[in-house]
Amino acid sequence: MKSRFRPARFLLIALGAILCAFIANVCFYFFYPDVGRLKKENPRKTSFMEYRENEWLEQGKKRKIQQQWVRLSGISPYLVKAVLISEDDKFWSHEGFDLEAMKKALEKDLKKKKFKYGGSTISQQLAKNLYLTPSRNPVRKIKEAVLTWRLERSLSKRRIIELYLNVAEWGDGIFGIGAAARHYYGKSAAALDPMEAAKLASVLPNPRKYKVTKNSGYVENRADRIYSIMVKRGIVIPEYEEVISAGDEEAAPVVAAAPEKDTPAKP
Repeated sequence: MKSRFRPARFLLIALGAILCAFIANVCFYFFYPDVGRLKKENPRKTSFMEYRENEWLEQGKKRKIQQQWVRLSGISPYLVKAVLISEDDKFWSHEGFDLEAMKKALEKDLKKKKFKYGGSTISQQLAKNLYLTPSRNPVRKIKEAVLTWRLERSLSKRRIIELYLNVAEWGDGIFGIGAAARHYYGKSAAALDPMEAAKLASVLPNPRKYKVTKNSGYVENRADRIYSIMVKRGIVIPEYEEVISAGDEEAAPVVAAAPEKDTPAKP
């Protein structure tokens, strides 16, 4: 007797197989890669870099990744502060996720009916840059969450921000603040001034769309907001000459002391 084909049963089996494959795929990232190695080792090439190289290969472009590794102590404090203000103002206090930012991003996504606003922290962005791709699908976000959780438990905050600033994309093929500072301003990462730092931080949401040194209303306005926050928080002091001149005008006049008379020597 021939067995009858049952579409419903076949569908359940197929769905079960897909679910098992999905769970196995996500669980894989609980154990691999070995994020603990990042405590002392700098990644030679990230998943994002490989993604860009494959893009160029498909487009027939002969290009190379620009990157220059810089220790955190060799990066301008203005740049560090500007990036934190721009990308993740609660970086030092959260444990990898900013739930409030994620909630707002989800509300925007639902309103726009597409995954556009991630609400990602720097830790999440680091996980994505190191091991994943720019894809915005929900499965990638789950993998990103797993990797972020592992990074936060394996690395210090200082190491996480150091890694991020060295692998973040600052233009097509320009990775890391060392290469970005040289490319856009012809100087080292340590020599960046407050406004240069603000402009570099302002393009991070989409560094291939927004250009650091080109006239762009978006970049100028965002950089001005970041700079203003830095001033309000005392990170940046307004121009030294202006502060000094204002102080001189408000200060009481200084009266020169009368010269002391020569006292004759005693016999």
